Amino acid sequence: MPADRAPDRTASVAGPAPAGRLTAKGQRTRQRIVAAAAELIFERGVAGTTIEDVQAAAGVSASQLYHYFPSKNDLVRAVIQYQEQGVVGAQERALAHLDTLDGLRAWADAVVDVQRQMHCRGGCPIGSLGSELAETDPEARFEVAASFERWAGAIRDGLRSMQAHGRLSAAASPDDLAVAVLAALQGGFLVGQVQRSIRPLQIALDAMLALIATYAASPTSLRGLQAQDLHRRFSQRVYDRAAGLHRKSLADGQKLDHSR
Repeated sequence: MPADRAPDRTASVAGPAPAGRLTAKGQRTRQRIVAAAAELIFERGVAGTTIEDVQAAAGVSASQLYHYFPSKNDLVRAVIQYQEQGVVGAQERALAHLDTLDGLRAWADAVVDVQRQMHCRGGCPIGSLGSELAETDPEARFEVAASFERWAGAIRDGLRSMQAHGRLSAAASPDDLAVAVLAALQGGFLVGQVQRSIRPLQIALDAMLALIATYAASPTSLRGLQAQDLHRRFSQRVYDRAAGLHRKSLADGQKLDHSR
C-alpha cells in the first residue's frame, strides 16, 4: 500500500471471516489465536514468531488459522489492535476522569508500578511492535501510529478535563502536552527495559509532571485522592493482564540472569 495512506481501521483484520460475523464459538477461537500470537510476538518479536508457533500455542489447525487470518500480516494487525485495547483501553476511563495534578500523579505512579512489578521486562507491547515494524511494514506502522494517537488522545482528554475544571491554565496546550507525555512514557519504557530499572521511566514522567505543574491554575483538590484510588485499581488490572503476557519471558530472563 502507498506509504502515505493509512489502512481502514474499521475493516476486519480477519479477511473473509470478520469478527462481527462469526459465531460465538468462532469468536472465541479467533480471540484465542490472537491472544496466543500476542504473547509469542511479545516474547520473540514478529520475525521470531512463525504461523506454526501460533498454531501450536493456540491449539488450532492450519486451516482454522488461515480461515481467520489469510496472512501473517493480517494476524499482526490483529495483535496490534489487541495490544492497543489491553494497554490503552485500560487507561482511557481513568484518564478521562482526571481533574487534578494529584490524579495525574496517581496515573503516572500506576504506570511505574506496573513496570516495577514486571521487573522492567518486555517494555511497551505497542512500542515494541512499532520499533520492529515501522521501517518494514507501512500498514502495521499506521496501525501502531493509530494506537499511539488513541493513547495521546486519552492523556489529552485528562488534561482538557483539568483545564475545564479550572486547574490548568488556558495558556497550556493539552494536545502538545499529551504528545510530550506519551513520548516521555515510550522513552522511559525503552531505556528502563534495557537498563532493567524503573528510574528512567520515573525521571521522564516526573519531568513531564513538573512541566505540567507550571501551568497549574489552582491547588490540587480532594478529588485527586479519589483519582488515586481509581488509578490503583487501574494499575492492578493492567498488571494482571501484563503478568499473563510476561510470565514466560520473565521466567526465561531470570534463568538467564542466574546463569551469569
